[in-house]
Amino acid sequence: MYLASDPVAAAVELEDVSKTYPGGGGTPALRGVSARLAAGTFSAVMGPSGSGKSTLLNCAAGLERPSAGRVRLAGEDIGALREPALTRARRRQAGFVFQSFNLVPALSVWQNVLLPQRLAGVRPDRRWADEVLARVGLSGRKSARPDQLSGGQQQRVAVARALAGRPQVLFADEPTGALDLAAGHEVLALLREAVDELGQTVVMVTHDPAAAAWADQVLFLADGQVHSSMSDVSAAQVAAVMTELSAR
Repeated sequence: MYLASDPVAAAVELEDVSKTYPGGGGTPALRGVSARLAAGTFSAVMGPSGSGKSTLLNCAAGLERPSAGRVRLAGEDIGALREPALTRARRRQAGFVFQSFNLVPALSVWQNVLLPQRLAGVRPDRRWADEVLARVGLSGRKSARPDQLSGGQQQRVAVARALAGRPQVLFADEPTGALDLAAGHEVLALLREAVDELGQTVVMVTHDPAAAAWADQVLFLADGQVHSSMSDVSAAQVAAVMTELSAR
């Protein structure tokens, strides 16, 4: 059994992180955000449009550099890294699932699953890739191209691809945003299973209270700052906080 991380340690730590974009009028997208997301847990990040939730995920994953503050991913201070060391750390520590799937159309399911490991210059673990494809229910579709799959199946391939690299943290940006209710439920169940059965750490940005309710904790942002966090909450409780934040 693959255990992605020590459940006692922090998988993601942000210390007083701020981010201001050039041309943004000087208004920061993040303003002094500090958060600690435990390894082996499922965390959801929510907030109204423009609250900074996607920026937080991008900084935490090393896709963007913070303007100030410190970001540690699996204990490594990635904010201090320069290219190409940052790219290597991101490929080693992080897996990604995006709303738009981001599969390579010309590649088969099997080739898509192995692609991140090949890009990282490591020998793919084919046995583990087989296992994660079985877990997402697509063992029989290895030779299929993405356009031969439904949206839900494509997103399950994306989950398998992220898990195949054994990341310390799996980052999911609106993973159910382009899916119908049933397919979205399947993807969320896979993410929950990855945490509960594989020890994976998942950090998910979502706008959907029902999706956030699958998480162990929900971090709420407003105006680029942490408003609050809640654990073991229902969709109704999440929706109530979101209604409050949207009315501010």
